[in-house]
Amino acid sequence: MIQTDTLTDEQLIAQGMTVAAHARRMPERLAIISPNGNLTWAQLNARANQLVNLFRRRGLQPGDGVALLAHNGPEFVEVWAAAQRAGLRLTAVNWHQSPEIIAYVVENSDAKALISSGRFAAGATEAAKLSDKLIVKLAFSGTIACFDNYEAAIATESSANIESPAQGSTMLYTSGTTGRPKGVFRRQPAVSQLTAVCNETAKWRADVDASLVTGPLYHAAPLGINFAIPIAAGVTVILMDKWDAEDTLRLIETHEATHTHLVPTMMHRMLQLPEVTRNKYDVSSMRWIIHGAAPCPAHVKKAMMDWFGPIIYEYYSSTEGGGVFVGPHDWLKKPGTVGKAVPGVEIKLLDNDGTEVPQGAEGLIYVKAPTTGRFEYYNEPSKTNASYRGDWFTLGDMGRLDADGDLFLTGRTAELIISGGVNIYPVEIDEVLIRHPDIADAAVVGVPNEDWGEEIKAVVELKPGVDRSAKTIQSILDFARDRLPGFQRPRTVEFVDALPRNAAGKVLRAQVRAPYWVGRSRSI
Repeated sequence: MIQTDTLTDEQLIAQGMTVAAHARRMPERLAIISPNGNLTWAQLNARANQLVNLFRRRGLQPGDGVALLAHNGPEFVEVWAAAQRAGLRLTAVNWHQSPEIIAYVVENSDAKALISSGRFAAGATEAAKLSDKLIVKLAFSGTIACFDNYEAAIATESSANIESPAQGSTMLYTSGTTGRPKGVFRRQPAVSQLTAVCNETAKWRADVDASLVTGPLYHAAPLGINFAIPIAAGVTVILMDKWDAEDTLRLIETHEATHTHLVPTMMHRMLQLPEVTRNKYDVSSMRWIIHGAAPCPAHVKKAMMDWFGPIIYEYYSSTEGGGVFVGPHDWLKKPGTVGKAVPGVEIKLLDNDGTEVPQGAEGLIYVKAPTTGRFEYYNEPSKTNASYRGDWFTLGDMGRLDADGDLFLTGRTAELIISGGVNIYPVEIDEVLIRHPDIADAAVVGVPNEDWGEEIKAVVELKPGVDRSAKTIQSILDFARDRLPGFQRPRTVEFVDALPRNAAGKVLRAQVRAPYWVGRSRSI
């Protein structure tokens, strides 16, 4: 048995007890600031210990799964910190999805514990009905039938540092081009080269800095880059429960935030604020802004640099891994680049036949990460094998490499839409739309949107005799609204006589998509 009180800070960190190390050094400094409550490092550490003791007492062991259905707030962080030190595999679930998909993710992840906010009772209830593996069910911020009250459950547990800690992990789910979401699982802890570059450029100061989290923590980027990395550095984290452009500026000024993560849609919205509103707030504390998740128009990024200064960094990566990075000064020399592969990561571009393309030519981007970064889709060996060409996997984007090794994105395979930084796979929407009684077939594609990058359009083949009317369009939109979460709903509908198909009858989505991107320098 490991006696944690005898461990050095470095030993605590190696065992997943980073928060305990910070609590020892600066107990009264705020670790978390949020509209739903604040936590000092000492409080966060104590509550994480209480949760671990509860988990252990109810039978959870290292390697077991914990599902978390939670908004950005103290409870999310407490569960995360508990999983980190108890050797548990944490799955933060996208609460925007339908109750059926939420239930599938909880069950598929082999979770033995489900902790949920009362806001998402429908999804939590469905998950509890589907999964027979759950031995711990806790609810906070409201009640859920057959769930124990979170506060009452941990109240009697010891808050002292646990014995025999073990490093935990996270397993997030990503949608796929076909079928249901897939868990991105690693059998050994990943050595993240992107994390190293982020730390190098962020230059964290534990006693001074504050990181503003702008997105939901179930997303890989907010959870990793915007939350876990600064937490590891002992930096205060400010959580936004719901993003708002002006509120972002207010929080920067109020808390003298120094670091944040944005997606292009957020930057566009901030730039659209009236000049008098933008000038009202002092944002001079900000030293490092990083963005990713979706391609950013060059003029938007340049305007942000004119406002905040040359402090804007960019990465190109995914839940599955990878790592391409560019700093502000290098970007200004080559506007539009997403950077070079970070040390330890390789990039190559392949044509449709799997042959590497010449320098400067467009190809499908493939990434090779170190062995420790290799992922698999949880309990999906066939899908894992299909995603790789040897040790290489693709993020589904088209691009070109220049003579210096700088990567430029030029397009995307038609099987992915990125709207507001969220990955959306059209086949999941197609499968819902074709159930509409008037629709013979449908192909959903991403079309340009200046605010969101892309928006969802449903291109529809109607059954014989159905009128191409505004009433039919509204019927289809209403049908989608009742059956799909907000981020998957088409914004517009367009009718066609026949969708393009190959000889086998498969819809050629790229051909459906292409006309909407004519005249654009790139098709993303």
